[in-house]
Amino acid sequence: MLLSLLLLLLLLLLLLLLPLAVLRWPQSQNARLSWLVSLQHRVAQGALHWAAAWQQKRLEQSTQSAGQSQQQALRWCLQGAQGPRWPLSGSTDMSTFRNHLPLTKASQVQEEESRGQLLPPTPNQYHGEASLQATLLGLAALNKAYPKVLAPGGRALVTPSSPWLYPLPWPWQFLGLVSPPGAKDARALLLEALRFPGLRALEARTAVELLDVFLGLEADGEELAEAIAAGNPGAPLPTRAAELQEALEQGPRGLALRLWPNLQVVVTLDAGGQAEAVAALGALWCQGLAFFSPAYAASGGVVGLSLWPDQPRGLYLLLPEAPFIELLPLKEGDWEEAAPTVLLAEAQKGEKYELVLTNHASLTRCCLGDVVQVVGAYNQCPVVRFIYRLGQTLSVRGENTGEDVFSEALDQAVRQWPGAKLLDHGCVESSILDSSEGSAPHYEVFVALKGLRNLSEENRDKLDHCLQETSAGYKSLRFRGSVGPAQVHVVGQGAFRALRAALAACPSSPFPPEMPRVLRHRHLAQLLQKRVVS
Repeated sequence: MLLSLLLLLLLLLLLLLLPLAVLRWPQSQNARLSWLVSLQHRVAQGALHWAAAWQQKRLEQSTQSAGQSQQQALRWCLQGAQGPRWPLSGSTDMSTFRNHLPLTKASQVQEEESRGQLLPPTPNQYHGEASLQATLLGLAALNKAYPKVLAPGGRALVTPSSPWLYPLPWPWQFLGLVSPPGAKDARALLLEALRFPGLRALEARTAVELLDVFLGLEADGEELAEAIAAGNPGAPLPTRAAELQEALEQGPRGLALRLWPNLQVVVTLDAGGQAEAVAALGALWCQGLAFFSPAYAASGGVVGLSLWPDQPRGLYLLLPEAPFIELLPLKEGDWEEAAPTVLLAEAQKGEKYELVLTNHASLTRCCLGDVVQVVGAYNQCPVVRFIYRLGQTLSVRGENTGEDVFSEALDQAVRQWPGAKLLDHGCVESSILDSSEGSAPHYEVFVALKGLRNLSEENRDKLDHCLQETSAGYKSLRFRGSVGPAQVHVVGQGAFRALRAALAACPSSPFPPEMPRVLRHRHLAQLLQKRVVS
């Protein structure tokens, strides 16, 4: 209510000031427009400062009383959930809650969603209070770390969807964004960004989508330069087009800073499977730039927010408000079946936990599969780093090669491939593709590379050797011949973009989009198989 009143007052103030300013200012129309832009920006900055301060106060209050805040979050989740799913009206006792609602794995929830028993997640779930808080505090933190980022012409969005989870209304739309309002065409967004050499922040929904933008920029650079040179009627931009062509001729490394010399930070939304894209961008196109994610979002809502743009990427404060979060202790990389979940205030520094989410849309205690490690505390709530996802495990003989183990082995192998940079990868158990007939079951690995198109057999074998060095269980099975050597295939450009499009078309596709590393469905595996080039 207070926020709405403030916005109304600001709107009335602007409506009163603008006509007076236009009438009294004797200068040219360009000067008047420049003044109006400056006024809009000052109003937006003032509104952001007030709203962020209010959200910061709420955050302090909720994290200082984490137990009470979580009780309120649980009560909110249970409201309207009476009946067969929650027969105990008004009860928020944790023991009762745990007993009546057993833990459910995310895979089970997805199966129920596909049968229509649960509502699939939608983007609207992110337009709540937690998303607003993450957006306002994230923008304020970004502005504090990089003071000129929110100045007019300071930011550009290059993907149809934004990394900021809450669509901010007036006046915050004037906070430096040069992208056309409501634009949904990725090429038009990129063109608009290229026309502004003074950008300080580049925004994309996720890192993998930003990677697609830069790959597309390299492939279509000549056409984009021609479009920029044509410009608007009466306002050609030949110099900027020449700068684009010159920047592209020097290769991918440091391209972003050649195009936008004042660029400081890349803003993307963190979700599962983004680490490789961030690493590739940081090593090549966005070399020398900071990366910032304002929030970590799961299929049930906003899980954590980041308040530290100038700190290493990947630190998030778990929120005590809705959705309701529990932490399931892990033991040796798997569920500790005998241990109950703990609340946020009970988390121990250095320990690893799987996130358990309950929201009001589907009254299910869902184990997300996201594993976090507690690295610190903010008042009574843990600050965590996301480590890996339990659902991304390979197993052809019961060996359980986790996402973290496989990624470590793949990174070691790629470093031994001359000139190669890993852009993306996906794995398939050989039984999915019926590729183990006449041989031992094995892993089929599809990789997208920059700088190397053909792999020799010697280089392909290095992945299997690295897997044996990283995983004792895998090495034992390979020694006995129970598991065959991992098979490596290089796919062409656009293969993983096509995979993401196919995943997004699934009815139970998570929002925001996670990038799976292990493919369980034949049609998805075949999609990559058809695009193998080496």
